[in-house]
This record gives sequence, C-alpha cells and structure tokens, in this order.
Amino acid sequence: MRVAVIGAGIVGLACAEELVRCGHDVRVFDPDPGGGATRAAAGMLAPAGEAWHGETDLLRLGVASARLWPEYAARLQAASGVDIDLRTAGTLLVGQDHDDLQQMRRTLEVLATQGIAFQELDRREARAHEPTLSRVAGATLLPEDHNVNPRLVAEALLCLLGDRVVRARATVLDGGVAFADGTEFGCDAVVVATGAEARSLVPQVRPVRGETIRLRGADRPSRVLRARVHGEPVYVVPRAGGEVVVGATEEEHASEPVATLGAVVRLLHAARTLVPGLESADVVEITARHRPGTPDNGPLLGVTDRPGAVPQLLAVGHYRGGVLLAPLTAQVIRAHVEDGEIPAVARPFAPSRFGPHQICTPADHRKDAMS
Repeated sequence: MRVAVIGAGIVGLACAEELVRCGHDVRVFDPDPGGGATRAAAGMLAPAGEAWHGETDLLRLGVASARLWPEYAARLQAASGVDIDLRTAGTLLVGQDHDDLQQMRRTLEVLATQGIAFQELDRREARAHEPTLSRVAGATLLPEDHNVNPRLVAEALLCLLGDRVVRARATVLDGGVAFADGTEFGCDAVVVATGAEARSLVPQVRPVRGETIRLRGADRPSRVLRARVHGEPVYVVPRAGGEVVVGATEEEHASEPVATLGAVVRLLHAARTLVPGLESADVVEITARHRPGTPDNGPLLGVTDRPGAVPQLLAVGHYRGGVLLAPLTAQVIRAHVEDGEIPAVARPFAPSRFGPHQICTPADHRKDAMS
C-alpha cells in the first residue's frame, strides 16, 4: 500500500520504518525530522517508573512495548550501523526525604498489584547501588526500566528510511495529503504522528511543556535516577560520552515552548541535591518542547471515524511515553494498515474511547470560519 506518514518524530519514523520493512510504499513528511519532542526526550524505557493509580491499561501497554526494545534496538543498530546507546542497568526510584519516600511507595503499590519486579532499598543499600547519590531516605531498584538515546534512534531510523523522508509540511486531505503550494500526494492510508502539533487536528491532544538540561561531567550516576527531591520531581539519565540529561518539568502551556529561568533553576537544584557531583558539570544544552497529552494520559492509536477516500490513522497523544511506546505503536499502525489483528494490550487506546472521533482538516477549519 501507498502510505503517507505526517510527522517524523520517533513515533512517526518508527511507524514508517515498520511499514517499509513489511513491503509498503511509504513517504514521511516533516519540515524538521527528529526536531520535536524526540530531540528533548531523555529516552527512558520506564513503564514501572511511570506507573500510577488508575492507569493500569497504560502500564500494561508500556510493559509490552518495553519488552520489544532489546530486539528492536539490536535490529536498528545492525541495519543502520548506528549505536543507539541502549542501557539495561535498570533504574533507581529515589525518595530524598521521608515524604518523598511515601510518594514513591504509592507507585510500588501499583507495581505490586501487577506483579512487576522491584527491590526496595534502605539508604545504605541505595548508596551501595549508586555511590553518586547524596544522603537519601531510600530507593527502589526497577530492574526492567531501561533507557536509550532518542536522538540516535531517530538518526538510525532516518538512515533506514533515506529519501522516503520529505522535509516538508503536509496537511490531511480526504484522499491523501497536501502541501503549502497546493501539490497533493495521493495514497491508500494516512498516518498522523505529529505529536503535540496534532492538537490542530485532534481536539483531545493538548500541549504540555517540558524542559530538559544536558550536562557533561565525570561524576555522574551509572544508571537512571528518577526521584522526588523535597517534593520536586527530577530524573538524571547518564549517556555515552559523559553526557547527563536532567529533566523534566511539566506545565500546561499552549504558547511556544521556551525554557524558563524558574524551571531550569528548580531542575538544576534538584539534580545537584540528588547527585552532588553534578555541581562541577558543564551545562551543554537547555531544550524545551511540548509533550502531547490526552485526557487519560494514554495515546490515540487507530483509525478515525471520519468518512473519506482513504483510512486516516492516529499515532498521537503519547505524552511522556513516546520513546517507550514507539515500537509497539509501529506494530499497531501496521496492523491497522493491513487489516490485521490489533494487539490486545493496545485496544483500550483506540481513538473511539473519547466518543465519535474525526480529524479536523483545513477544509473543516475554513467551513467553521465561514459559519
């Protein structure tokens, strides 16, 4: 089939690569491939660390996708020659003080009900597992929560897709996509994977601003740290080459994502309190992007009910889980394109769960303006 994918973040690229691998004729349209939330993301493959009460379906979705990552990473690296820096040392969930520790244990309650492995550590055991930590109240080892470098994943996917990626902005038509100059691209299916920008097409998607800070220094943790530091959430993610990613703020904010002084100061203070050795690290980059949130924090995966000449598929609304959910999202989209069996774990995330669901095309906006 001839498929148009709008959006070349990690989700759109993963969907496109999966379809190409299965023999479809695919084009991906994005003026800045890999430049959106993928560029800011820390790359945590952390369904356990993200677990929360009332989000059991989302946890199961994340666990299923996390299990795909080792084989997925190996395949991408072998095919592209790009080392995507997959790290499987696990994650430490940390509470700086006793109130933080109580909040951490609320996450553990969810994990226990789902049979997900974890190991609680007292303060001495936490320091033994991670000597760079300050004096913390306690921690939990999440052995199956890993991390990867999203920028390198995007590089690998772009390498595999080659000239199928078109650096242009496209909009949805009933029978394909269109460009600013009026040129149209006809196809058999359209996949919308535009992250937070999907809010112009999909009312259920909302932008949630987040900032990350990249540091470089010698005294850095050996594994991912997800923590609350006197109530302030922070994560510290080590990468190759001495890099450390610190993040991430969350703010409901619809304007352009720009880093703010207050957010950066809070993140740096929390990170330095958690890992004192970061005091001497170099600040390399500060990045702000919008995450694509939804009313229930879960993605929208599947076909819209808008009548048209070709199916219109959504792969949006991944919120904090775009990197984690990319390989499973790609499989779900391929199943829809090929009229195959949708993985059971993904069925709760059909767009129809929010009621009748249609993409709003530019023509629809013009009609609204006229009325």
